[in-house]
Amino acid sequence: MKKETAVKRNPVIQTMYTSDPAPMVSGDTIYLYTGHDEDGSTWFTMNDWRCFSSKDMVNWTDHGSPLAFTDFTWARGDAWAGQCIERNNKFYFYVPMNKKGGQMAVGVAVSDSPTGPFTDPLGHPLVETGTGDIDPTVFVDDDGQAYLYWGNPHLWYVKLKEDMISYDETTGIVQVPLTEESFGKRTGNPERATLYEEGPWFYKRNGLYYMVYAASGIPENIAYSTSTSPTGPWTYRGVIMPTEGGSFTNHPGIMDYKGNSYFFYHNGALPGGSGFTRSVCVEQFQYEEDGAFPVLHMTEEGVSPVGCLNPYSRIEAETIAWAQGIKTESCSQGGMNVCNIDDGDYIRVSSVDFGEAGPDTFHVCAASASGGGTIEIHVDTLEGPLLGRVEIPDTGAWDNWSLVSERVENIQGIHEIYFTFHGNPSGNLFKLDYWRFEAKIEE
Repeated sequence: MKKETAVKRNPVIQTMYTSDPAPMVSGDTIYLYTGHDEDGSTWFTMNDWRCFSSKDMVNWTDHGSPLAFTDFTWARGDAWAGQCIERNNKFYFYVPMNKKGGQMAVGVAVSDSPTGPFTDPLGHPLVETGTGDIDPTVFVDDDGQAYLYWGNPHLWYVKLKEDMISYDETTGIVQVPLTEESFGKRTGNPERATLYEEGPWFYKRNGLYYMVYAASGIPENIAYSTSTSPTGPWTYRGVIMPTEGGSFTNHPGIMDYKGNSYFFYHNGALPGGSGFTRSVCVEQFQYEEDGAFPVLHMTEEGVSPVGCLNPYSRIEAETIAWAQGIKTESCSQGGMNVCNIDDGDYIRVSSVDFGEAGPDTFHVCAASASGGGTIEIHVDTLEGPLLGRVEIPDTGAWDNWSLVSERVENIQGIHEIYFTFHGNPSGNLFKLDYWRFEAKIEE
């Protein structure tokens, strides 16, 4: 088992390669939509989008894939960077794909739930220009007018109608002038006079409109421009995040949540990471008084929790602050489960609040067809105090789920909890669906 020397929170997902973060707040939850770089990719091999959620910014629940390019009859591949937005109790996911027999185009899918499933209401692309129609970003202004921006090497926009699946044809598709004043000056590339490259993220804050984007060519940094109008003209404001992190691309996603501002991005920080196997990260920041961004750098520490996890409620096993070795998959009981659990793997759950009473029992729903194994529950570090040990039996089949219970030591207050897995070195010990602690009853 690999020892942790410090609590790391970046990248925020360790069970797969993720890219192109698109955060969205709905109710008391922040949802994170990402691209999905397939293992071992040597190109942008991306077949579906993924969705995660959190209520504390450190424990992220995997909701699987709410949408894939195969859900569009007109698409042939390349599930690249998209963004989801809520309006009138529905969720609209704008995504680019390669058309059958054609080029990239932007489609839209709709769902009644932020976690999907999403379906294509049109049966054809929403917008296309034939000039690199990728990386859509969407925003609904205070007056109800929605805007969709996208594009590489050009920047385009449309005014979406209130149905969010069509646009104002009188205005049509508008090309944004890429001037040095608006998007900075690039040198050494006569075909691209400005720093704008791709990956725009459009939003409004305190009356100021922001266009944040991947900039400066390969390798990319993240820069931004602002305007007092949703359609410009734009003024270049500078670089937010310099080129860092082992991926030659980057992609911004900015969101306020529980009184804090967060900057999402991607890099190549996971083992095997590269420009084609990327991982989403997040940093907290504060705007300057005039609305300017500070310069941000990539960190392993990430962000601090803004809430606590209640261990006495049902917690999905795929709710994870950090993990080593494991994967997730669709569960036969619905939702997702943790799988590919080998000897020495572990899951860390952060900011777990046991309160004043503390626990006396631990319950876990598990399945195994390979002899089972052991879960050790450690406190605060990988080799911290042992809260309990749970023997997972062979349940006879991988979809034959059993609830296993074991007494645990009592502990109070807020802690990091480590579930460490042990058993046959040949691996694939068991699967986990959910867990919960039972509080001690005062006599």
